[in-house]
Amino acid sequence: MGKIFFLLIVIIPALEIWVLIFSGNTIGVLPTIALIILTGILGAALAKREGINAIRSAQLQASQGQVPSGVILDGLCILVGGVVLLTPGFITDAFGFFLLIPQTRSIFKAFLQRIFEKMIRTGNVTFYTNRRW
Repeated sequence: MGKIFFLLIVIIPALEIWVLIFSGNTIGVLPTIALIILTGILGAALAKREGINAIRSAQLQASQGQVPSGVILDGLCILVGGVVLLTPGFITDAFGFFLLIPQTRSIFKAFLQRIFEKMIRTGNVTFYTNRRW
């Protein structure tokens, strides 16, 4: 877990700075800034649309008496994707769009589901309920 944290905190921002400098030198500073703003606006609109779809789907499943577990993972991916898209940079934007587009989000959802299932099997996750008998 420490390696992943190190990657997220140090390596990704360093790569983002390098890509932004490279982009600024290649296509110019103003087009680079325009691209950053454009991806932020598109990402926010896509996150809003996908978030509303996830909420509607969860409400529909709950009204039918189903547990919306897949929709919860969708919501988590949409939340993370939206937040990541608000940070400036092309690498994080690519990851954010990956999480927001339903076809690619399913890949990450399957990955998360395997992680959660492994954590449950190994006993690293404990569930508490508020039921009183």
